[in-house]
Order: sequence, then C-alpha cells, then structure tokens
Amino acid sequence: MTGGMDQRTAQLETLRNLLKQLDITPEQLLHGTTAASVAVPTFDEYVWQVAEAVSPGTRRVYGSYWQRICQHWGTRRITEPTPLEIKRLAEEIRRDVVVRRNARGGRTAAEHLIAAMRCIYRHAVMDGLIRQADNPAARVAKPRRLASTRRALTETQLAAISNIATTTGNDPHLDGLLIRLHMETACRRGGALALRRRDLDPDNCLVYLREKGGTSRWQPVSPTLTRHLLTHHAERGDGDQNAPLLRYRDGRALTYRRYDYLWRRVGTHLPWVVAQQVSTHWLRHTTLTWVERAFSYAVARAYAGHSGKNDVGTTMTYVRAEVQEVAAALAALTGEPHPLASDPSRQDHPPRAQFAAD
Repeated sequence: MTGGMDQRTAQLETLRNLLKQLDITPEQLLHGTTAASVAVPTFDEYVWQVAEAVSPGTRRVYGSYWQRICQHWGTRRITEPTPLEIKRLAEEIRRDVVVRRNARGGRTAAEHLIAAMRCIYRHAVMDGLIRQADNPAARVAKPRRLASTRRALTETQLAAISNIATTTGNDPHLDGLLIRLHMETACRRGGALALRRRDLDPDNCLVYLREKGGTSRWQPVSPTLTRHLLTHHAERGDGDQNAPLLRYRDGRALTYRRYDYLWRRVGTHLPWVVAQQVSTHWLRHTTLTWVERAFSYAVARAYAGHSGKNDVGTTMTYVRAEVQEVAAALAALTGEPHPLASDPSRQDHPPRAQFAAD
C-alpha cells in the first residue's frame, strides 16, 4: 500500500514539473485558456497594431525596422521566427547600413532591430499570443554599446558656433534662441519642440519640459531667455496657449528639419563641426559637464532630467573626464605645455551662447 502511494506521489510531482515547464496552470487546463488556443497573427497583421499602441517617439525610432521585418517575414506568424533567425536578420541589417563619417559598424542598426523585435513580442506576451518563456527576441543579445564620441565643447568652440548661428542663415534670431535654449536647459530636441506658451512661468523663470520616456520637469531658465521666449511667442504665435511655442517667421511650427539646416550651415563655416559630427546633443553634454564639475553629480543628474534608477549610469556619459582635462594632467605631469590644455573645458564660468543682434 505504501509503495502505491509513493508511486502516485512521484507521478503527481512529475506532472507538476511538466506543467511548470510548459508555464500552464491547472486552472488553464480546466478552463481551456492556454496560449495555444489563441489565434496567432502574422507580422503584417500584428506589427501595425503595435505601432498604433506606442508613443510617437517609439514609432519614429522603430518604424523603419518594423517595415524591414514585414518585408522579410510579413506573411509568417509571429511565433515562427527563431532566435537564430532574428540574429541573422540583425546582422543583415548591420551589413547593409549606410556608411557615414560617424558610423560605428552598424551596431546601432542591429541594436534597434532587436529592440523593435522585443517591442513586438512584449505586446504579444501582453495579448496572450505567446508566453514570455517562448519569446525569441528576449534570447538575442544586443550588440555591446561603444562609448559615445560626444564631448563637452570648449568656450571658444561654443562661441564660434553661436556666432555662426546668430550672424548667418535665413533666421538668425530663431537659431540664436535655439542655441541659448539648449545651452541653458540641456534639453533634447524633442523637449524644445514640445514647448507650448502655457509651459512658460515668467514669474519664476521656469519652463516645463516634456521629453522622451514620458518624463517631464520644471526647468529653471534665465530672465533673459524667458524674455526672449515671450517675445518670440508674441511676434510669431497665434495667441493659442496650447500651440507649439517655437515657430518660423511665417508662423509654422518648428520641426526637426530646422536643426538639420542649422548644423549643416554651421558646418560649412566650421569644418571641425562636420569632422566631429557635432550636433544639438553636444550642447546638452557641454552644459551637464560644467554643472557636474562646478556643483555636483546630484545637481547634474537633476539638471539632465534623470530621475529613474536606470538613469544613474546614463548621467555618467555626460560627466566623464574630457580630453582637455587629460591634456591638462599630462602638461602638469611633464611640465610641458599642451595645445588642448591651454583651453580646458573646466572654467570658472560656463560656456555661454549669445542671441542674434537686434
């Protein structure tokens, strides 16, 4: 009798382990609610449902990769690709990437492809179309990220950029305002383009920034910048407090294309801007580096709008030591002057951007 009970106990334990491996509960067996009972869509059917469920920023980043996925596997069901197939597709996209001056071997393209696949399967898990244990994209590692080549601009470099922005082009007032806005707030392009008149608090000299990841914050700005933003709205706005703040001369809302035009123009006058692929994000890097050096890491983290636990490492990309500081250390070590050490990025006052002359 005891032997029979032991055998039954062993069989039940085996059954429990099997159900656990299959990620199926006894309740699912009773009610027939296992994932296998759900009709699985094809990539053509499902990808664009996901596209409608994500934020505009996510859609902008992953959109082209979703198109490539549908071109390759549009008629296949989302449960069919294996981790190996996903890795092969990522490598194919990595090889096909357009080689530019700042290209890094297609790493970013491969990373975005895998991230785009993970986004699809994350929603598929939420919809009960696939179990998390069967998620093929989760088992494909992203390429290791290389350290960013961005660095803080020196005061001389920023002055040169600001001078070109405010003395050339078809709208130097607008471009000067953009440079000053990004230098003071260290905001991203999306944060600047999302500004509305209602986001200005003139009494306390604050602007309300909405940036990636749905984050938002009140950011201090100078009285001078506050005054110029209000003047800009008065001259180019339509009176709508909820409409975009930054506008062209004809009243159209600003887009990312203005930034492309601005840096192309600056690059025609300053070859090193083209050579080093300087962009608006370098202004953010410059400000945050100075804030960390002059105040503290905590202040730099708040200035950057980094608030989550995962943002601790992100802040470090902006506050690492720059080549000018290494050069200064070398000059002190050897007792010989170094050309970069003569203009260090660390200063008693921050690099400043100018407005266009009235």
